Amino acid sequence: MSYKDLPRQSALNERHIALGSRLDAEWNGMPIPQQYATDRYDETTIVRSRAGLFDVTGLRIVNVTGPDAEAMLNAMLTSDVGKIAPGKSAISNIVDANGSLIDDVLVYRDGPQDFRISHGGGALEDALPEFTEGRNVQAARDDDIHILSLQGPLALDILKPHTPLDLSKLKYFEHARSTLFGKDVSLARGGYSAERGYEVFCAAKDAVAIWDAIMEAGKPSGIVAASWDCLDIVRVEGALLFFPFDMPKSDTTPWEVGVDWTVDLDKPDFRGKAALQERKGKERFKQVGLEILHDDAVTPGAKLFKDGREVGTVNSTTYSWHLMKSLGLAHLPPELSALGTEVQIKTDNDDLIANVVRTPFYDPMRLRTHPIDERAS
Repeated sequence: MSYKDLPRQSALNERHIALGSRLDAEWNGMPIPQQYATDRYDETTIVRSRAGLFDVTGLRIVNVTGPDAEAMLNAMLTSDVGKIAPGKSAISNIVDANGSLIDDVLVYRDGPQDFRISHGGGALEDALPEFTEGRNVQAARDDDIHILSLQGPLALDILKPHTPLDLSKLKYFEHARSTLFGKDVSLARGGYSAERGYEVFCAAKDAVAIWDAIMEAGKPSGIVAASWDCLDIVRVEGALLFFPFDMPKSDTTPWEVGVDWTVDLDKPDFRGKAALQERKGKERFKQVGLEILHDDAVTPGAKLFKDGREVGTVNSTTYSWHLMKSLGLAHLPPELSALGTEVQIKTDNDDLIANVVRTPFYDPMRLRTHPIDERAS
C-alpha cells in the first residue's frame, strides 16, 4: 500500500521525501517520516546541542467548545480541567469504568469555553459520544491542523525574531495565538524531547511555508530536520511515556505507571473514580528505568527475570549514543523497583543484566524544560 492511500495526509509529505524518507510508516492513519537520509544519532546530537524540527502532525487534535465544555471534560478526564487557566495546558488521562487507562491527552485551554485536546493512539474519540450526549458542547476532530515541533537549546533563538509574541516569557505548558513568519499560528512551549522546545500549530495551507522558513532561519544555528526515530530516542532518554507502548496491559492504572499527579480524587465524580480509589495501593507493578549492560537497544517487549522467575517486561527501549547506554522503560513488581535492583533480560541471542536507575536518564532534574528561574517565579 502506498502512503497516498492512508486516510490522513501531511502537507509536508514532499518535504519528508526530499529528506530521504520513504514514508513507509504510519501513525493514526497518517504517513510519518520514521527515518531520513541523515543518521538518527546525528539528528539526536543536534537536537541535544542545537535544534531539530519534527513534524508531529500525526497527533490527533479534537476541538471541544461550548457552555458545557469544562463539565464534559471533567466528567471524562482524571484531572480537574477547572484548574487550567486560558493560555495554559496540562497532561491528563482517560480511564474506563474499571480505572484502566484508555488514553493520555494534552488539554489546551484557549478560553472559558474553548479547548483543544491532543492525543495519540488511544480511545479518546471512541469515548466522546458518551460524554457529549445531553450536554451543550461540540467536539470535532481537526484534520487541517499541522504541528511542527522545534526542539533544542537554540529553539528560542531561532524563532523569537520571527514572531511578535515574546517567546522568552512563555513558560512550559503555556501557549498563545500569534503569527510566525507572517502566518497565523498558536505557539506552545513544550514537546517530547526533554529539551526546551516550541510547538507550532498552523493550518495545512501554511505548513510548508512555515517549515521552510524555520529551516532557513535555523541554518546559522545548525538546525536539522529530525525523524521519528530520533523522536523515540530523545523521548526515552527523557523517560517520557508513550501510550499504549508503555502500558501494554489493557488494565493498567495511572498508579502503576507513576502518573498519580494526573488524577484528582478531590474533584466531583468522573468515570472510573470509584475504581481508582479502590485500586490505589494495590499496584501490581511500578514504572522503572533500566540501564542494560549491552551495546545495542533491546527489543521492546522483552521479558524480565529475577532468580529465574519472570517478573516484568521492558516496554520502550533505545541505545543512547549521547549517554553511551542501553536504556529501557519497564514494569517491575513494587518489591523489585528499588534503585540498584538487578534483573535479567532474556533475548533471542543472549541473557543480559539490567539495573534499576533513576529517571529521567537524561537531564535528571529536568532543567532543560523547567529552568530553576521559571520554577521560582
